[in-house]
Amino acid sequence: MLTDDGPLAIEVPRDREGTFEPRLIAKHERRFTGFDDKTLVLYARGMTAREIQAFLAEMYAVEVSPDLIGTVTDAVVAEVTAWQSRLLEPMYPVVFFDALRVKIRDEASVRSTAVYLALAVAPHGSRDILGIWIEQTEGAKFWMNVFTDLKTRGCQDILIAVTDRLKGMSEALAAVFPAAALQTCIVHLIRASLDFANWKERKPMAARSTPPRALTAPARRWTRSSAARRA
Repeated sequence: MLTDDGPLAIEVPRDREGTFEPRLIAKHERRFTGFDDKTLVLYARGMTAREIQAFLAEMYAVEVSPDLIGTVTDAVVAEVTAWQSRLLEPMYPVVFFDALRVKIRDEASVRSTAVYLALAVAPHGSRDILGIWIEQTEGAKFWMNVFTDLKTRGCQDILIAVTDRLKGMSEALAAVFPAAALQTCIVHLIRASLDFANWKERKPMAARSTPPRALTAPARRWTRSSAARRA
Protein backbone atom coordinates (compact mmCIF):
# COMPACT_ATOMS: atom_id res chain seq x y z
CA MET A 1 0.00 0.00 0.00
CA LEU A 2 1.39 3.39 -1.05
CA THR A 3 0.73 6.18 1.43
CA ASP A 4 1.73 9.83 1.51
CA ASP A 5 4.63 8.89 3.80
CA GLY A 6 5.92 5.88 1.90
CA PRO A 7 5.06 2.20 1.38
CA LEU A 8 3.01 0.40 4.01
CA ALA A 9 2.69 -3.39 4.26
CA ILE A 10 -0.85 -4.60 5.02
CA GLU A 11 -2.44 -8.01 5.47
CA VAL A 12 -5.97 -8.34 4.09
CA PRO A 13 -8.00 -11.19 5.66
CA ARG A 14 -9.47 -13.73 3.24
CA ASP A 15 -12.19 -16.37 3.49
CA ARG A 16 -13.01 -19.43 1.39
CA GLU A 17 -16.02 -17.87 -0.36
CA GLY A 18 -14.35 -14.52 -0.97
CA THR A 19 -17.16 -12.55 0.70
CA PHE A 20 -14.94 -10.46 2.98
CA GLU A 21 -15.01 -6.77 2.04
CA PRO A 22 -12.55 -4.42 3.80
CA ARG A 23 -14.18 -1.26 5.14
CA LEU A 24 -11.25 1.14 5.31
CA ILE A 25 -9.15 0.05 2.32
CA ALA A 26 -10.93 -1.46 -0.67
CA LYS A 27 -9.66 -4.61 -2.40
CA HIS A 28 -6.86 -4.05 -4.91
CA GLU A 29 -6.46 -0.46 -3.74
CA ARG A 30 -2.84 0.56 -4.06
CA ARG A 31 -3.02 4.03 -2.57
CA PHE A 32 -4.63 4.95 0.73
CA THR A 33 -6.21 8.34 -0.04
CA GLY A 34 -8.96 8.44 2.59
CA PHE A 35 -6.83 8.04 5.67
CA ASP A 36 -5.60 11.63 5.72
CA ASP A 37 -9.13 13.01 5.26
CA LYS A 38 -10.55 10.87 8.07
CA THR A 39 -7.73 11.81 10.40
CA LEU A 40 -8.07 15.54 9.68
CA VAL A 41 -11.84 15.44 10.26
CA LEU A 42 -11.34 13.81 13.66
CA TYR A 43 -8.56 16.24 14.54
CA ALA A 44 -10.71 19.23 13.53
CA ARG A 45 -13.39 18.03 15.95
CA GLY A 46 -10.96 18.37 18.85
CA MET A 47 -9.67 14.81 19.24
CA THR A 48 -6.08 14.28 20.31
CA ALA A 49 -3.63 11.98 18.53
CA ARG A 50 -4.18 9.29 21.16
CA GLU A 51 -7.96 9.56 20.84
CA ILE A 52 -7.74 9.31 17.05
CA GLN A 53 -5.50 6.27 17.42
CA ALA A 54 -8.03 4.59 19.72
CA PHE A 55 -10.93 5.49 17.42
CA LEU A 56 -9.27 4.01 14.33
CA ALA A 57 -8.36 0.88 16.26
CA GLU A 58 -11.91 0.44 17.54
CA MET A 59 -13.85 1.30 14.38
CA TYR A 60 -11.54 0.00 11.65
CA ALA A 61 -9.13 -2.29 13.54
CA VAL A 62 -6.27 -0.19 12.17
CA GLU A 63 -3.19 0.26 14.31
CA VAL A 64 -1.45 3.57 13.67
CA SER A 65 1.09 5.40 15.75
CA PRO A 66 0.55 8.88 17.22
CA ASP A 67 3.61 10.00 15.26
CA LEU A 68 1.91 9.06 11.97
CA ILE A 69 -1.22 10.96 13.00
CA GLY A 70 0.93 13.94 13.90
CA THR A 71 2.58 13.79 10.48
CA VAL A 72 -0.82 13.86 8.79
CA THR A 73 -2.12 16.79 10.83
CA ASP A 74 1.14 18.74 10.42
CA ALA A 75 0.88 18.40 6.65
CA VAL A 76 -1.90 21.03 6.54
CA VAL A 77 0.18 23.61 8.41
CA ALA A 78 1.96 24.68 5.22
CA GLU A 79 -1.39 25.11 3.42
CA VAL A 80 -2.83 27.11 6.32
CA THR A 81 0.24 29.36 6.43
CA ALA A 82 0.04 29.97 2.67
CA TRP A 83 -3.68 30.80 2.95
CA GLN A 84 -3.08 33.22 5.83
CA SER A 85 -0.38 35.11 3.89
CA ARG A 86 -1.98 35.09 0.42
CA LEU A 87 -2.29 38.34 -1.52
CA LEU A 88 -5.63 40.17 -1.41
CA GLU A 89 -7.51 42.38 -3.83
CA PRO A 90 -6.46 46.07 -3.81
CA MET A 91 -10.02 47.14 -2.93
CA TYR A 92 -13.10 45.51 -1.39
CA PRO A 93 -16.49 47.26 -1.57
CA VAL A 94 -17.85 45.63 1.59
CA VAL A 95 -16.13 43.70 4.38
CA PHE A 96 -18.10 42.12 7.22
CA PHE A 97 -16.28 41.76 10.54
CA ASP A 98 -17.86 39.47 13.09
CA ALA A 99 -17.05 36.98 15.84
CA LEU A 100 -18.14 33.36 16.22
CA ARG A 101 -18.09 31.29 19.39
CA VAL A 102 -16.59 27.88 18.68
CA LYS A 103 -15.33 25.09 20.91
CA ILE A 104 -11.56 24.68 20.65
CA ARG A 105 -9.40 22.18 22.49
CA ASP A 106 -6.81 23.94 24.65
CA GLU A 107 -4.39 21.39 26.12
CA ALA A 108 -6.59 19.04 28.17
CA SER A 109 -9.86 21.00 28.06
CA VAL A 110 -12.32 22.23 25.45
CA ARG A 111 -13.24 25.91 25.73
CA SER A 112 -15.66 28.21 23.95
CA THR A 113 -13.43 30.69 22.14
CA ALA A 114 -14.18 33.80 20.09
CA VAL A 115 -13.00 33.45 16.49
CA TYR A 116 -12.99 36.69 14.50
CA LEU A 117 -13.74 36.61 10.77
CA ALA A 118 -13.41 39.06 7.89
CA LEU A 119 -15.86 38.21 5.09
CA ALA A 120 -15.37 40.39 2.02
CA VAL A 121 -17.40 41.06 -1.10
CA ALA A 122 -15.01 41.45 -4.04
CA PRO A 123 -15.54 44.06 -6.79
CA HIS A 124 -16.88 41.38 -9.15
CA GLY A 125 -19.43 40.18 -6.59
CA SER A 126 -17.83 37.01 -5.21
CA ARG A 127 -17.27 36.47 -1.49
CA ASP A 128 -14.06 35.55 0.25
CA ILE A 129 -12.84 35.00 3.80
CA LEU A 130 -9.90 37.35 4.16
CA GLY A 131 -8.72 35.99 7.46
CA ILE A 132 -9.48 34.24 10.73
CA TRP A 133 -8.07 35.44 14.03
CA ILE A 134 -8.26 34.16 17.61
CA GLU A 135 -7.76 36.67 20.39
CA GLN A 136 -8.63 36.50 24.08
CA THR A 137 -9.09 40.25 24.53
CA GLU A 138 -10.84 42.40 21.93
CA GLY A 139 -9.90 46.03 21.54
CA ALA A 140 -8.41 48.75 19.36
CA LYS A 141 -4.95 47.15 19.45
CA PHE A 142 -6.29 43.83 18.18
CA TRP A 143 -8.25 45.42 15.34
CA MET A 144 -5.26 47.57 14.47
CA ASN A 145 -3.25 44.39 13.96
CA VAL A 146 -6.05 42.90 11.85
CA PHE A 147 -6.33 45.94 9.57
CA THR A 148 -2.55 46.24 9.30
CA ASP A 149 -2.37 42.57 8.28
CA LEU A 150 -4.98 43.13 5.56
CA LYS A 151 -3.13 46.18 4.25
CA THR A 152 0.22 44.39 4.28
CA ARG A 153 -1.26 41.62 2.15
CA GLY A 154 -2.36 44.07 -0.54
CA CYS A 155 -5.74 45.48 0.51
CA GLN A 156 -5.36 49.24 0.14
CA ASP A 157 -9.00 50.33 0.44
CA ILE A 158 -12.27 49.22 2.04
CA LEU A 159 -15.39 51.12 1.05
CA ILE A 160 -17.78 49.90 3.76
CA ALA A 161 -16.86 47.99 6.92
CA VAL A 162 -19.91 46.26 8.43
CA THR A 163 -19.75 45.29 12.08
CA ASP A 164 -21.80 44.98 15.26
CA ARG A 165 -20.20 47.71 17.33
CA LEU A 166 -17.13 45.61 18.07
CA LYS A 167 -14.95 47.21 20.72
CA GLY A 168 -12.14 49.38 19.33
CA MET A 169 -13.24 48.88 15.72
CA SER A 170 -13.93 52.51 14.79
CA GLU A 171 -10.61 53.84 16.12
CA ALA A 172 -8.51 51.19 14.39
CA LEU A 173 -10.44 51.48 11.12
CA ALA A 174 -9.95 55.25 11.01
CA ALA A 175 -6.22 54.83 11.56
CA VAL A 176 -5.56 52.22 8.85
CA PHE A 177 -8.41 52.81 6.37
CA PRO A 178 -9.44 56.44 6.98
CA ALA A 179 -11.70 56.62 3.89
CA ALA A 180 -13.74 53.55 4.88
CA ALA A 181 -17.33 54.00 6.09
CA LEU A 182 -18.35 52.11 9.22
CA GLN A 183 -21.87 50.66 9.17
CA THR A 184 -23.76 48.61 11.73
CA CYS A 185 -24.82 45.21 10.38
CA ILE A 186 -28.44 45.33 9.16
CA VAL A 187 -29.10 41.84 10.52
CA HIS A 188 -28.09 42.93 14.02
CA LEU A 189 -30.25 46.04 13.68
CA ILE A 190 -33.27 43.90 12.74
CA ARG A 191 -32.62 41.55 15.66
CA ALA A 192 -32.31 44.49 18.05
CA SER A 193 -35.58 45.99 16.79
CA LEU A 194 -37.41 42.72 17.51
CA ASP A 195 -36.73 43.20 21.22
CA PHE A 196 -39.34 45.97 21.22
CA ALA A 197 -42.04 43.74 19.68
CA ASN A 198 -44.43 41.34 21.38
CA TRP A 199 -43.32 37.70 21.25
CA LYS A 200 -46.27 36.72 19.04
CA GLU A 201 -45.54 39.56 16.64
CA ARG A 202 -41.83 38.88 16.22
CA LYS A 203 -42.11 36.23 13.49
CA PRO A 204 -44.32 38.22 11.09
CA MET A 205 -42.33 41.36 11.87
CA ALA A 206 -39.07 39.60 11.03
CA ALA A 207 -40.57 38.34 7.76
CA ARG A 208 -41.45 41.91 6.76
CA SER A 209 -38.02 43.25 7.71
CA THR A 210 -36.20 42.60 4.44
CA PRO A 211 -32.71 43.97 3.67
CA PRO A 212 -32.43 47.06 1.48
CA ARG A 213 -32.50 46.60 -2.29
CA ALA A 214 -28.82 47.57 -2.52
CA LEU A 215 -27.88 44.41 -0.63
CA THR A 216 -29.96 42.11 -2.83
CA ALA A 217 -29.19 43.69 -6.21
CA PRO A 218 -27.24 41.69 -8.82
CA ALA A 219 -23.48 41.72 -8.57
CA ARG A 220 -21.75 44.59 -10.35
CA ARG A 221 -18.37 46.21 -10.49
CA TRP A 222 -17.83 48.41 -7.44
CA THR A 223 -15.70 51.51 -7.24
CA ARG A 224 -15.39 54.23 -4.63
CA SER A 225 -17.37 56.59 -6.91
CA SER A 226 -20.23 54.10 -7.17
CA ALA A 227 -20.24 53.67 -3.41
CA ALA A 228 -20.36 57.45 -2.99
CA ARG A 229 -23.38 57.66 -5.26
CA ARG A 230 -25.16 55.02 -3.18
CA ALA A 231 -24.33 56.73 0.12
